Amino acid sequence: MWAFGRVSGFVSLALFTASVLLGILNRSGRPLLVLPRFSISLLHRNIALLATVFLGLHVGSLLLDSFAKLNPVDMVVPFLGSYQPFWQGLGTVALDLVLAVVVTALLRHRIGQRTFRAVHWLSYGVWPVAMAHALGNGTDVSSGWFLLLAAASAVAVAAALMWRLSPSFLETFRARQGNLP
Repeated sequence: MWAFGRVSGFVSLALFTASVLLGILNRSGRPLLVLPRFSISLLHRNIALLATVFLGLHVGSLLLDSFAKLNPVDMVVPFLGSYQPFWQGLGTVALDLVLAVVVTALLRHRIGQRTFRAVHWLSYGVWPVAMAHALGNGTDVSSGWFLLLAAASAVAVAAALMWRLSPSFLETFRARQGNLP
């Protein structure tokens, strides 16, 4: 269970990284190579769902593992864990944020687009909190492959966020028509 919990955590973090990147690209209105905009939206949604499934597998397997010593309260209430409570608590915060985004996505038609978007902005907070959890609580943090994955993910997300905040990012009619500068 311990190894499965670790691997599912890595996969979940990599998928959340891809989801953040695709979400930003989708918002820009630009295509990805040969993929049209609607495909990027579907890909973003499906990768986010897959990342959430792997997050559930990560938490569930560690809950069943005798070495991790998690209890159900640790999954919901942050900073109460017995092993590195701060770093573990960041994982709990990330899980809680993901659950909030998933629940509001499922209730999107009932709560309205404005509320959904407001909560969906929490997604920008999930990624750095989850990465901090992985770096602080992960047992593979000294491994070269993990540091490479973390560094590549951080650079990609930082670059995407800088592009997202740039004046040239805004979705425009020209972007939808494919007439970008």
